[in-house]
Amino acid sequence: MSQTGGFSLQVEALSYAYDEKRALNNVNFSLQPKDCTILLGPNGAGKTTLFSLITHLYSAREGRVLINGYDVKKQPSLALANLGVVFQQTTLDLDLSVLQNLKYHASLHGMGRKQTVARIQQELERQGMYERRNEQVKLLNGGHRRRVEIARALLHQPSILLLDEPTVGLDMPSRKGIVEHVHSLCKDDNLSVLWATHLFDEAYETDQLVVLHAGEVKANGSVKEVCEQQSANDIAAAFQQLTAKKAS
Repeated sequence: MSQTGGFSLQVEALSYAYDEKRALNNVNFSLQPKDCTILLGPNGAGKTTLFSLITHLYSAREGRVLINGYDVKKQPSLALANLGVVFQQTTLDLDLSVLQNLKYHASLHGMGRKQTVARIQQELERQGMYERRNEQVKLLNGGHRRRVEIARALLHQPSILLLDEPTVGLDMPSRKGIVEHVHSLCKDDNLSVLWATHLFDEAYETDQLVVLHAGEVKANGSVKEVCEQQSANDIAAAFQQLTAKKAS
């Protein structure tokens, strides 16, 4: 199926509640190819719930998610094949080597041996991790583990990469390296990225911005547009204004 309206990801009127607690309320936004979209919100804003709905870990009762035109709820296999995901908590097997972790992921996606070997080398080289492919993951620092997770997420060549707070716990050089690398992926690989974070300095001026607060989208547009809408000089000031307002 071709992308609907040129969008790689569409979130439409999405709401979700845990029992009586409303976590998301009528969330709407979309991504186009090569967009790097920062999903910016404080802790508890609903970012992880939103990711759980996009990846079909939770099933939405209200609204829908389309990935390259496929409805996540109605056509989950076709939709999710287009996704690469890096969750906030590491999902690597710490006792296995980098290579073993990536080979296992490739097998889950039905990749052949020749393709697997080529893609693992390509992605690890881009991450500067190929020489460490035989090391156990538990011997790597946090920044290097994140690089392995990004390489793993891209093995099957998805069109969309989801990153849920990928720099949490990393030192500044590691955080900067991840931010720069992910932005280069959008530019060089025609990849759409949805990056969830509470750190506004991870957004570039060229990024798209979705500000989520108390389960609602408070702003949606380019970084420049959002700052202008708030009469703010920078993202920090705009973010402070938007998250100071109570949910309607």
